[in-house]
Amino acid sequence: MVQCEMCGAETSSPKTIKVEGAKLDVCSDCTDFGTEVKQPSSSSSSTKYSTGSSSSSSSGGGQSSGSASSSSSGGSSQRRRSDMFDDMDELATDYDDRVRNARESKGLSQSELANELNEKASLIRKIERGDTLPSDRVQSELESFLEINLNAEGASGEDSEWSGGSSTGSYTLGDVVKRKD
Repeated sequence: MVQCEMCGAETSSPKTIKVEGAKLDVCSDCTDFGTEVKQPSSSSSSTKYSTGSSSSSSSGGGQSSGSASSSSSGGSSQRRRSDMFDDMDELATDYDDRVRNARESKGLSQSELANELNEKASLIRKIERGDTLPSDRVQSELESFLEINLNAEGASGEDSEWSGGSSTGSYTLGDVVKRKD
């Protein structure tokens, strides 16, 4: 039995649909939310993750490299792949208050701070109101000039505290999204 990636229901014959450009294996009840994708009758599962389909089908060497990559990906399926967001620092939710308090403690106006950072005063106003997020460059300039830290502390722990999901430990779209009916 396979779990529907939309609602999480167990289904013995999932259908592949395309929703907003993403392909999902869903139960028969959720097929109305997208357009059904016809699966090719050839065995595309062996070349699904290969980078060059012509090289893997033209030579025996390509076949062996394809099997080597599938065996290495099978070993890494136990842990989550890292992505570019793992290395990024998360901005604190009270970044606007931190900037305002640090600026006021230095006795600077918003326009004076903007001049020091070679930015527009309107940008500083928007950051202090929380209307806009500072770019990475502006964030680092604010942190160094005002001697503050705008990064959220313990951001990685927030992901592990989330209690959604099924008993198998895998998450479906239904665990995360609220439907508007």
